[in-house]
Amino acid sequence: MKEIRIHARAGQGAITVANLLGAAAVAEGMYALAFPHFGAARMGAPMNAFVRVSDKPIRLRCQIYEPDCLIVVDPTLLVGYDVFAGLKPGGIAVVNRPSAEGVKAPDGAKVVCVPATEIATAVIGRPFANTTLLGAFAAATGLISLAAVEKVIAEHFEERLAKTNAEAARRGYQFVQREK
Repeated sequence: MKEIRIHARAGQGAITVANLLGAAAVAEGMYALAFPHFGAARMGAPMNAFVRVSDKPIRLRCQIYEPDCLIVVDPTLLVGYDVFAGLKPGGIAVVNRPSAEGVKAPDGAKVVCVPATEIATAVIGRPFANTTLLGAFAAATGLISLAAVEKVIAEHFEERLAKTNAEAARRGYQFVQREK
C-alpha cells in the first residue's frame, strides 16, 4: 500500500486532487481511499487530505502519519509547519515551488519542485495548482499514468474546465519528465 499526504490551505483544491488521485488509481485497477482532514474549517486554514492506494482492499481509515509521498500545494506551509514529518525514507515530495533551494527535506527524501501555480495561471487562467501537481505526481512517482489522470479530469470537470485542467496536468507531467 502507498500512502500519500497532501498539504494545502482550505480552498486550494486539495480535496479535489485527493479524489482525482484516488479515481485515477481505481481507473488503473487499484483500490483507493481518499479523505480530508480539517482543523479550523475556514477558507485559507491549513488542512490535509490523504490518499491510500493498494492492489488489495483498503481497511485502514485513520490519518496518514508516515506517508510514502507528499504533495505540497501551498509552498507557504514549508515555513512554520513540518510538512515533511513522518515522510518515509526514500519518500517523494512534490512541491509547488519553482526550485528546491532552501527546502529542508529529510535525508533520503526526493523533492520534486514544480512551478505549478505559474503553469496553472498560464493554462487555466487561475492560480489553482492542484491538477498541475497531480500530473507532476504521476511523473515523479509512476504510481498512476498521465492517461488515467486525463481520464478522471475529463469525468470530473465540465468540458471547458476539463480541457484546461488536463493541459495543466500534462504540463506538470512534462515539467517533471524534463527535469529527470
